[in-house]
Amino acid sequence: MSLSAASQRVVLATGNPGKLREFSELLATCRIQVVPQSDFAVPDAAETGLSFVENALLKARNAARHTGLPAIADDSGLEVDYLNGAPGIYSARYAGPEGDSAANNAQLLRALSGVPATRRGARFQCLLVFMRHADDPTPLICQGTWEGRILEDIHGTGGFGYDPLFYVEDMQCSAAELEPARKNLLSHRGQALRCLLSALNNSSGD
Repeated sequence: MSLSAASQRVVLATGNPGKLREFSELLATCRIQVVPQSDFAVPDAAETGLSFVENALLKARNAARHTGLPAIADDSGLEVDYLNGAPGIYSARYAGPEGDSAANNAQLLRALSGVPATRRGARFQCLLVFMRHADDPTPLICQGTWEGRILEDIHGTGGFGYDPLFYVEDMQCSAAELEPARKNLLSHRGQALRCLLSALNNSSGD
């Protein structure tokens, strides 16, 4: 299926306003009309998978089934070396089911209390899935990884989630201190989305 037509609509399987904003910015130059699943009152999928890719597939299939549209879904999270990859797939609800970013950040700081900078290595992971329809047997799957380390306190007010604690070595600042365009260029989500768009462009010529 080609996504080159201006009329092509794709549902974005998320209710996270930060993700919606980033996807809108990243897709602004493309001729793909992305609509959030909230426009269709799609119920959230139960994220019962044991990996990022399993959860992304569950969310994409759920959105496609309820809307009849192709769907894009991502499952993203933070892996901290000292914590053996935690919070991982539980990043959004690390401090509880409410998904409160401030509480999650506070929980992470407590877990790393007293841990030196040399042992605070971490990375954001993003698994992005595109499904042409709910029963698509060969969904497109792309991954992006963003390396960094966890700071000892909050820096910056931009971004969302763990961005104020995620130090980007090359930029000498936290992810929350980056301009949105710079963050989109570097981030795990930006990498995964560019990979997906390349795959879709390649498939459209088949």
